[in-house]
Amino acid sequence: MLIGWRHVVGLAIAGVAAAFLVAWSGVFGIGASSGHWKATDWFLHWAMRASVRTAALGTEVPAFSEGMLPMAAGHFERGCAICHGSPAMARPDSVRHMLPAPPDLKGLISTWSDAELFQIVRHGVRFTGMPAWPVAGREDEAWAMVAFLRRYPALDAAGYRALAGFSGNQSQAMDRIVETCNGCHAAERLGPDSLIPHLAGQSETYLADALAAYDKGARPSGIMAVAIQGLSEMDRQALARHFAGETRGNVSPDEDEQIIERGKMLAMQGDRARRIPACLSCHDKTGGNPAYPRLSGQPGGYIANQLRLFVAGSRGGGPFQALMARASENLEENDIMALSAYFAARPFK
Repeated sequence: MLIGWRHVVGLAIAGVAAAFLVAWSGVFGIGASSGHWKATDWFLHWAMRASVRTAALGTEVPAFSEGMLPMAAGHFERGCAICHGSPAMARPDSVRHMLPAPPDLKGLISTWSDAELFQIVRHGVRFTGMPAWPVAGREDEAWAMVAFLRRYPALDAAGYRALAGFSGNQSQAMDRIVETCNGCHAAERLGPDSLIPHLAGQSETYLADALAAYDKGARPSGIMAVAIQGLSEMDRQALARHFAGETRGNVSPDEDEQIIERGKMLAMQGDRARRIPACLSCHDKTGGNPAYPRLSGQPGGYIANQLRLFVAGSRGGGPFQALMARASENLEENDIMALSAYFAARPFK
């Protein structure tokens, strides 16, 4: 006897109704203490891997650099180690009772490709407590975390502490906050390809504006959003005042002289035909607006990354960020590389 389509629809409706009835009855437990059935656990992980694998198809993986690692390591310590543990700190007992429990990552990272790790870091995983990256539009930060995760399995406690830039002192006094900042921003940690800026010697106005922009979400950064969480406006002002009062020396990055010279011409004269203004008409100008950052001596990797974010329309910033967005909209990649090389080599005064 053939089953008609009405019977199929009726069975489907009855099945949905039965599922709702079971859910409404409350007999299906949601407590985390008992864990999943093995079959349920297997199915959920199988479905997750399949979903991540499909989402990662066609993802272009950028080249990784050493400059990506310190800020990602610092973010891992602040935002990830509390659940996953780290080489310097075991997972807290409390998170072991989560369902599913956040795993120790050392043995799992090698089972994912770079593109798959990026999907997990950027978008998180539903039903697991694994959040998406704190802000949208900062793929560069998510890729930095992937670069760090690739290094992570080989790190011991000392190597992890050195990369994350912390001493283990958990005091919440201002000296601890400054120490936390220096975990990423200390001059000795900033190589030429670093994605992290020097803070020492910037104007107090610019630093305070930048911290306020991070706090309000006007300058999107998942790393900085976590780094400054819990800071009051008074704390931010104190940090701005502290770093503005610090001094720093200069480094001599190994850059091609022709590229530096091209960057110098662009910084000093701009390119009127392409509507690119001269950078030095605003930046690093004696008596200039203190809300404009000083670029000289910043790591080339940081300058290049920030310019790319401006060109992509995802940078954000303080009260004058719209001016920079217009100034940079016609920059091409060779312009960015030339400008970053020039300002990295230009002495900070």
